[in-house]
Amino acid sequence: MTAARVGIGGPVGSGKTALIEVMLAKLAKAGIDTAVITNDLVTDEDAERLRKGGLLAADRVRAVQAGACPHTVIREDPTLNMAAADRLESDFPGLDLILIESGGDNLASTFSPDLVDFWMFVIDVAGGDDIPRKKGPGILQANLLVINKADLAPHVGVDFPKMLAEAVQVRGGGAVLPTICRKGDGVDEVIAHLRREVLFK
Repeated sequence: MTAARVGIGGPVGSGKTALIEVMLAKLAKAGIDTAVITNDLVTDEDAERLRKGGLLAADRVRAVQAGACPHTVIREDPTLNMAAADRLESDFPGLDLILIESGGDNLASTFSPDLVDFWMFVIDVAGGDDIPRKKGPGILQANLLVINKADLAPHVGVDFPKMLAEAVQVRGGGAVLPTICRKGDGVDEVIAHLRREVLFK
């Protein structure tokens, strides 16, 4: 049985890596065997952050350097990521889940169905309450939309309940979950959603 491959996309600074960091501890506690692939333009910075965090063995975190527009290697030509995922499955038989983090991108970022079984898109309150209304492909097409940094709403002039309601509306009822990753709030719900929709365990 192959590992489920879950993509995580979203703008720079929205909290993709922070979400993964919190998820890793909770996934390990749940007995879900996990590995991670990060994508950066020309560095391994996100991969190194996860390795130094010690939540996974270093060789379970692989880095892909896009070298160009970040969504190229998750959509137009995902072969580098596919090869990295294949190597992880070969190196760690019995792997349940591979999280594939895109480099920071805009609202047009989407994942190729050849690469992932499911993908989520992460935005944050500090980016503005108009993001859901802009209806980019990431907002509309992701299997799950995560709105991070909900606690910052009062500090950036955002009506968070309204932003959340607009996100649900533009997605036509598609899944939307709020989080505060630095506190771990809402991450249990993200994992429960993945277990129900992708992992089936």
